[in-house]
Amino acid sequence: MKFAALAFDLDGTLYPDFRLFARLIPFFITDNRLLMAMGKARKQLRDSYRSSGSAAGDGEGDFYDAQARIMADVLQRPVVAVKERTERLIYRGWERHFKKIRLFPHVKETLDAFRKAGIKMGLLSDFPPQTKLEYLGIADYWDTVVCSESCGRLKPDSLPFLDLARRMGLPPEQLLYVGNSVSYDVGGAGRVGMKTALIRSKWKSFINGTFVKTPLPGTKSSSEPAPDFVFSGYRQLSEYVLG
Repeated sequence: MKFAALAFDLDGTLYPDFRLFARLIPFFITDNRLLMAMGKARKQLRDSYRSSGSAAGDGEGDFYDAQARIMADVLQRPVVAVKERTERLIYRGWERHFKKIRLFPHVKETLDAFRKAGIKMGLLSDFPPQTKLEYLGIADYWDTVVCSESCGRLKPDSLPFLDLARRMGLPPEQLLYVGNSVSYDVGGAGRVGMKTALIRSKWKSFINGTFVKTPLPGTKSSSEPAPDFVFSGYRQLSEYVLG
């Protein structure tokens, strides 16, 4: 067996994220300022990790408080009101769409094959994943599910990846982490010693209102780190892990 365990990102990795974006178009129109404020807050928190090495907090509540404070400053609204609105409209509001979102082809088939082979499986997502997993019909596959926000730091910070490995009872070097983001998934997991696999379609996901074709990581035209394996379909991943 190549790997003692596999771990997956969720959004854009187990399902095509354009399917979620299409359903969120009304939200982008009516609540764009809230989303932009959240994006600015998360970027500021990520930048603070890199510059100081400190987390937003040691627990889930501390992270959400820190995020809400920055968003409130951007929006010029009370912190409590911004935190409640973010929870209601984004964290809880987006989850209902997952009842109608389909996974990438052959995801369940591949997860079944890994489970049959006795491979441990974990999941690490920046946004709370549990309800999404239930709606997608894959909640029962995982030995460990981690939300990076509950660690107080977002990917690509090392802390969530190390917490994932600790919870799985394995050194990071024995895990293969599967994601769709070179910066957040490949970079973060690779930094702690995990092997990495990148799911990559012809076109990169929706970014700032446009579709942008990007060079393959690890090539001369890209400054991003190279994953250990690049695939476009889940049967390819199954062959790579089990073959």
